[in-house]
Amino acid sequence: MKGKFLALISVLLMILSACSSSGGAKEETTEIDFYFPVAVGGDVANMVDDLVADFEEENPDIKVNAMYGGSYAETMTQVMAAVQGGNPPELAVLFSIDLFALLENDVIEEMTPLFDEAYLNDFYDAFMANSQIGDKVWSIPFQRSTIVLYYNKDAFAEVGLDPDAPPETWEELVDYGKKLTVDDGQDQWGLEIPSTGYQYWMFQALALQTEDNIMSEDGKETYFDAPYAKKSMEYWLDLSRKHNIMPEGTIEWATVPSDFLSERTAMMFHTTGNLTNVKDNADFDFGVSFLPANNQYGSPTGGGNIYLFKGVPEENKEAAIKFMEFLTEPERVAQWSIDTGYVATRESAYETEKLKKYVEEFPEALVAREQLEYAHSELATYQNGEVQKIFNDAIQSILTGKATVDEGLEKAQKEAEEVLEPFQD
Repeated sequence: MKGKFLALISVLLMILSACSSSGGAKEETTEIDFYFPVAVGGDVANMVDDLVADFEEENPDIKVNAMYGGSYAETMTQVMAAVQGGNPPELAVLFSIDLFALLENDVIEEMTPLFDEAYLNDFYDAFMANSQIGDKVWSIPFQRSTIVLYYNKDAFAEVGLDPDAPPETWEELVDYGKKLTVDDGQDQWGLEIPSTGYQYWMFQALALQTEDNIMSEDGKETYFDAPYAKKSMEYWLDLSRKHNIMPEGTIEWATVPSDFLSERTAMMFHTTGNLTNVKDNADFDFGVSFLPANNQYGSPTGGGNIYLFKGVPEENKEAAIKFMEFLTEPERVAQWSIDTGYVATRESAYETEKLKKYVEEFPEALVAREQLEYAHSELATYQNGEVQKIFNDAIQSILTGKATVDEGLEKAQKEAEEVLEPFQD
């Protein structure tokens, strides 16, 4: 009897084991790699980790390997090394202006067939300008920006300027800057414009305010030595050399927000992506406004888009698309804008209750979005890294006195034309 009982128990255990191994089997996990950069102040890397954790909780069958790549340039280098090594990531946030380089290398998927028209049309046109060529969409806007003017309202009041009336023109910018510069800049500068890393971007703003952009939309031509470009460069140079409202020479990109927060400068040109950083750390009342106009308002867009890479398994591609949709849901886009200061990339995000409430309490968060009316594509060409370096070096040579405006810009134009010659029709 005991033997029969043990045999029965054994059979039952086998049945339970079989049920467990079939019906209760754990689903396989699909792993995707996601590279991202950080180019602004604040705790963006931890914010991305939180987004990944939320996504994985909703999608337990997908694991996202989020990899912080450093700056945009460093992230691009790492991504291309992975691609060339035969191990492309599924997704990466890279400069929107990296599009031509990625297309030239034939490493990214076209997005147009992957998303419906209503979804794509919800992104602001100014951001989509760097996301598509013709009617083909190649990337999804993610952390996007324009350049804005930050100003210290307390400093304005101290010198008799209206704290609620920032400079609206180039002439007013100089006039305000002179009033705000204390002890020839030893105590406080009137203005700082960064001239490392993204000096081409700052230059674009001045050129757009004067007349036009500095490259063609097809990425095959540059206009670095156009008359309006030279006028723009002269003005930038005059801010320090002639008007003495800004330090001469090189001003580091990362140093400018620190100088503003420590009240070493009363005004600064910088990305709206630093807005939350300034909001959280300023010990004074500050304002945000459009960049002052010359003949018109103008700013290039900036920041990063999400790219989907070729050469990954179909199930990984599907998981990556799901993660892109998750990151760009209106509620999440709204929260990302609140947390970072980047412009919410979708119009529907501004219809969410959380962003409506936020901009009502902090209207400065709307400035960059409203400036999109006057925004144009960021500098993007074929061989973009090389062309950017040529132009960045030219700007620095002018600002440091190693070349005149004419010499620097004409040399840059000639060198850019040589680089772009193979891409001419």
